[in-house]
Amino acid sequence: MNKETHYTDSDIQVLEGLEAVRKRPGMYIGSTSEKGLHHLVWEIVDNAVDEALAGFCDDIEVIIDKGDVIEVRDDGRGIPTGINAKTGLSTVETIFTVLHAGGKFGGEGYKVSGGLHGVGASVVNALSRWLEVKIYRDGNVYFQRFENGGHPCESLKIIDSCDIDRTGSTIRFKADEEIFRETTVYDYDTLYKRLQEIAFLNKGLRINLYDRRLDEKHDTFLYNGGIIEYVGMLNKNKTVLHDDIIYLSGEENNIFFEVALQYNDSYNSNIYSFTNNINTYEGGTHEDGVKLALTRVINNYAKNAKILKEKDESLSGEDVREGLTMIISCKHPDPQFEGQTKTKLGNSEVKKIASDVFSSGFERYLMENPSVAKIIIDKALSASRARVAAKKARELVRRKGDLDITTTFGKLTDCKSKDPSESEIFLVEGDSAGGSAKNGRDYMTQAILPLRGKILNVEKARLDRALSNEEIKTIITAFGTGIGEDFDLSKLRYHKIIIMTDADVDGSHIRVLLLTLFYRFFRPIVEAGHVYAANPPLYKITHGKTIKYVLDDAEKDEYLASLPANVKPEIARNKGLGEMDPDELRDTTMAKETRILRQITVDDLQAADAAFEKLMGEEVEPRREFIEKNAGYAILDI
Repeated sequence: MNKETHYTDSDIQVLEGLEAVRKRPGMYIGSTSEKGLHHLVWEIVDNAVDEALAGFCDDIEVIIDKGDVIEVRDDGRGIPTGINAKTGLSTVETIFTVLHAGGKFGGEGYKVSGGLHGVGASVVNALSRWLEVKIYRDGNVYFQRFENGGHPCESLKIIDSCDIDRTGSTIRFKADEEIFRETTVYDYDTLYKRLQEIAFLNKGLRINLYDRRLDEKHDTFLYNGGIIEYVGMLNKNKTVLHDDIIYLSGEENNIFFEVALQYNDSYNSNIYSFTNNINTYEGGTHEDGVKLALTRVINNYAKNAKILKEKDESLSGEDVREGLTMIISCKHPDPQFEGQTKTKLGNSEVKKIASDVFSSGFERYLMENPSVAKIIIDKALSASRARVAAKKARELVRRKGDLDITTTFGKLTDCKSKDPSESEIFLVEGDSAGGSAKNGRDYMTQAILPLRGKILNVEKARLDRALSNEEIKTIITAFGTGIGEDFDLSKLRYHKIIIMTDADVDGSHIRVLLLTLFYRFFRPIVEAGHVYAANPPLYKITHGKTIKYVLDDAEKDEYLASLPANVKPEIARNKGLGEMDPDELRDTTMAKETRILRQITVDDLQAADAAFEKLMGEEVEPRREFIEKNAGYAILDI
């Protein structure tokens, strides 16, 4: 047998310096999309924040300059400017051209640092068209410029003198369009949210954000209350159950730990944990330790106070977390991250430290504030009773069977395929639209579930009440995942859940009600990217034998402007899905070849939570403000 091979020594590439970063940028910043572009900013900002964590920086400025140039200034110690013994280059050039070079790999430079990999400065340099660094230190102003993916134009040099007491670093860079082909335009709101978060997590640190591209924007973030103010912001539009925001902190083995919490009257919990300013979305040992301690302390207090009277009666973790808003922040000298996205803290020793710090402080607070303790325990008891009722309701839903969905609100018309990866379910408003959808669907892969009217607003209801609603029970049974404690994403029967409602205000309201249901009770489905909104056309334009469907007024105007001057088209506004015949509905909204779907994502869970609270919560004023601010985006059926 001839084993001829073309795999030889010459096929092995050795990428020097920063070439590896430019060759595989996704390995270092995740992607070259808009998210990766903003990651460049975070890498430089993290270095400035590390100076703040070390106690040497009070002010950071982030500037989006004309041409989408980024400038980050800090008043830290300034990067050392001498010669690095190992490289023979200046320390500045070493930091910006050598991977894994920095002050975070041992020594006394930084006891705690924020970056996940410690490759920030050199990676940003490698992926920039040009980068400039200016350092204020020892009464001198030092400068060096790099171009074309990190190549130094010259050696570090002194360009000016400054006050002997002035220290700090200024980094300016322009992302390379050859790397970031999708976009090199920075989003102000994205920078705003992250910088505000950093300021909350580092009390006393002032961060200024400027946008100088068109009309100058400027925001200052300074929170002397730190995560206490963070909880206050998250609960701003909620009805809180006690005025105090409870704050606990402690330190053990150079691991600093702090928690802030406050209960509100909602039925959901919002717990956000961080390690060295990194949002640990997947939780970890610090979050586990606090949750266990919270449950234990509340149960012990309730039993000692004779509030829990039965010997074996106890509150679950789910009970004591209902209505809880909590921020957990851990500062660790050597964090170990795990999980799919490296945002889960894995240090085993942290669990006990977190539990000890939280337990001692929270026990003392409850003893000193019995009125607040009673409010918290009453809330948990109410949640416990609802949990028992919800369990019974879930059992009733389960007993209906997978496809026994014949109710007064409609009947599931299922698809023939049993493969979830190719199966879709359309949630359709009303029997009329449901009839058109059934006749226009691809019977092999598309299921239709008509819903009558507006479902229950679950923002104002616990799970037990939601489970008494016929439409919601129908949806749960159709999805196959179960709900609450029984939820199992792997049992989802359709990998595309498509909300198909009319293109008017009522349709938008129904869509928001369904999204609220999914966000509160089926959030993993949204996070996994299974939820979509159909885009039915708003207008039908006819001229001669040509028929054109358009989604909105802007597309209508653009299409009309493209027609010859003598053409007199007939323009019909589509009143609703039920008025479209099956062929129209299929061709415009349902057929995979021609439709337009909008995927519903939850990029920012805090923003999403605040939006649902504003739109669907009890408070009228925030909802009115939101509607007034966004009224221009609504499509009115006039």
